[in-house]
Amino acid sequence: MLTQSEITRLSEEVARRVITRIAPPQVGNRILVPIGVSGRHIHLTREVLESLFGKGYQLTHMRSLSQPGEFAAQETVTIVGPRGAIEKVRLLGPLRQFTQVELARSDGLKLGLDLPVRRTGDLAGSPGITLVGPNGTVVLKQGAIRGTRHIHMSPHDGERFSLVDGQIVRVKIEGPRALVLENVLVRVSSRFALDFHIDTDDANAAGVTTGCLAEVLV
Repeated sequence: MLTQSEITRLSEEVARRVITRIAPPQVGNRILVPIGVSGRHIHLTREVLESLFGKGYQLTHMRSLSQPGEFAAQETVTIVGPRGAIEKVRLLGPLRQFTQVELARSDGLKLGLDLPVRRTGDLAGSPGITLVGPNGTVVLKQGAIRGTRHIHMSPHDGERFSLVDGQIVRVKIEGPRALVLENVLVRVSSRFALDFHIDTDDANAAGVTTGCLAEVLV
C-alpha cells in the first residue's frame, strides 16, 4: 500500500504531465512557453550532502518540480559569502555529480560575490562559497553562479517549434512591465518538459510569476 507522501508525489507528477500536455504552446505563428521562476537553490553531490547532514543522509521529497524526476527537498542550508549570509536556501534533488549554487544577481550583491552567468555544470573559475548545514560546514572553491536563462523542451517540442538544442533565442514577456530577454538557451532532451526558466530578478523586473506565458522570438 502506498504511503500518503507517495500518493501526493504521484498526484503531483500526474498533474504536471497533464498541465504540460494541455498548455497552449503555439497560437497561430506564436510560440508560447510557460514560465518557471527559479528561486535561489543548490544542487549537491553525495559527498557534500553527507558532510552537511551526516553519513548516509537522504534528501526528503517536499514537492515535484517541472522537470521529470526533479524535486524540491525539505532540507535547507545557510550560504556564506565575503560580506554576508543567506539562510534557508533550498536543496534540490536528485543528487548530482557536481555541487552548484544558483543565485540571482541581487543575492550575489548581498553576499559580496560577483556571480558569472553560466550554463549548468560550467563552474570553472566561478566564485567559491561556504555552505553551513546542521552537521557540518563545506567550503566550496567554486560553484556559485547565475544560471543562464533557458528553455527546457522535449524533442517533439523542438521539432514542432523548429528549435534545436543549444540554439540561442529571444523571449518576449508582455504586460505592464513588458520586456524582451536576450541570450536564452534552448535545451532539448527526452528528459525535459516544456518550461522557460528565469531567476527571481528577471521575474520581478517583468512582473511575472510561475505559470505565466512568454513568447519565443526566433
